[in-house]
Amino acid sequence: MAQDIVPIELGLTQGDVVTLWAPRWREEGEEWEAFLGHEEDLYAFPDAAHLAAFVRKAEEHDLTDHPAWHVVPGLSVGELSPDDNHQFDLVGVPELVAEEPDTWVIGELADVVSIVRSLADVCDLEKVHEVLDSAEGFSLLPQGTLPFTGREGQALWTEIAEVVAEKWDEVLDAIDEVVTAPDVDEDALKAAQDELAAFEEANATAAADDEDDDEDGTEPVGFWAEVGIDPIKIITSTGEYYTLRCYLDDQPLFLGRKGRIDVFGSPRALSRFIVEADDNDLSEVSTWGELVVKATGGDLEVEVDPDNVYVLTGLDEDIADGPDGVDPTQLDLAVELLEDTGEWAGDDGVKVALNQSESLGWLVSYVLKPDPTRLAPSAPYDAEVAAWRTLVAAFEDRLKVH
Repeated sequence: MAQDIVPIELGLTQGDVVTLWAPRWREEGEEWEAFLGHEEDLYAFPDAAHLAAFVRKAEEHDLTDHPAWHVVPGLSVGELSPDDNHQFDLVGVPELVAEEPDTWVIGELADVVSIVRSLADVCDLEKVHEVLDSAEGFSLLPQGTLPFTGREGQALWTEIAEVVAEKWDEVLDAIDEVVTAPDVDEDALKAAQDELAAFEEANATAAADDEDDDEDGTEPVGFWAEVGIDPIKIITSTGEYYTLRCYLDDQPLFLGRKGRIDVFGSPRALSRFIVEADDNDLSEVSTWGELVVKATGGDLEVEVDPDNVYVLTGLDEDIADGPDGVDPTQLDLAVELLEDTGEWAGDDGVKVALNQSESLGWLVSYVLKPDPTRLAPSAPYDAEVAAWRTLVAAFEDRLKVH
C-alpha cells in the first residue's frame, strides 16, 4: 500500500529541524520506507522555508522515485510545515521517561521510538537498534499503558528510564552523525521565506480572531453551554442512546466510571438518572450540581446539538466500498467519539489503530484530510473493515445500558 510523503520535525541536539518522511509503501511487491536524503546523508533543515527551497530545485535524492514525489515540489510552505502529530522531540526523551507512564507519556514516547526505529532502519544505524533492543519495554509501547501497570509494569518502565539515562546520548549521536543541511538556491529560499512569513502571519491573525470571538461572548449560549456539559446521542447496531460528555482542561469526560459509559434509551431516562448519579466522572465537574438541581426539579431538557449525534452504523459497509463510499462528516464524528472514549478510558487501542502507519488509519486520514500528495488506499479493504469493526465492538462493550 503506497502512502504519502510527510513533513516531520525532529528535536535534536542541534535544535529542531524539518525533513520529509515517506512511511512504508509497497511497490512491485516490495515494501519501502525512506527519508529525504542521499546515500548516507539525512537531509534536515532549520525551517519549512529551507525545506521548500530545496525540494523545489533539487533533482537528486532518495525520494525522487517515490510514487507521489512529483507533487511535492508544488506544495506550499504551509503544506511543508510539520503538523502537531509529526513533531518528535528526541532530545526531550530523558525528561519524558522521568514522568509517570500515563496515556500521554506512553503515547508520546511510542511515537518518538517509532520514528527513531524508522531512522535506524533507513540509515543503517545499528547502534540505535542496539539501544532500543536493550530494554523490553520499548517494544511494548504501542500497546499503551497496560504493559506498564502493576509491579511488573513499573519494572519495565524503570528499565526504560535506566537505558535512556545511560545510552540515549548514543542514539542522538548516531542520528546527528548522518544529519546534514544541504545548500539551497538563494532565490528560491528568499521566496520561500516570504511565503513562510505570510503563512505564520495568517495563522497568528486567525488565532487572534478566535480569541477576540471568545472575549466578545460569541460562544453559544444556553444552559448546556453555560455548564459546559453536552448531551450526546449515539446510534449503534444495538440501538440509539443518550449520555453526557464534557471537556475538562481539553480532556474528555463521559457520564460513567472506570471506562464504562452510562447510556439511556431516551432523554427522560437520562434526566431521571442524573438526580441520583453521584458516582460518576462528571460529578467531579464544578457545574454538575446545576444539572442535578434542574433534573430534580423536572426542568432539565435534554437537547442534543446535531454536531453531537454520532452514527456508527453502516460505516463498515461504506469502508468496504473504499474511500469514495465513506461520508467524511459521519466518519469524522465517529472517529471523534472513539478517540474521546479511548482517551477518557486510558485505552490506546483507538490511537494505535488510527495511526497512519496502519491500513485503517491511512484510509481514515485519506478521507478526512484530503491532500494532493496522498495516494489512494487500494482494494480490497478487508483489513480496514475488520479493524473498524473491532474498534466499534470495543466501544459498544463500554456502553452500560440503563
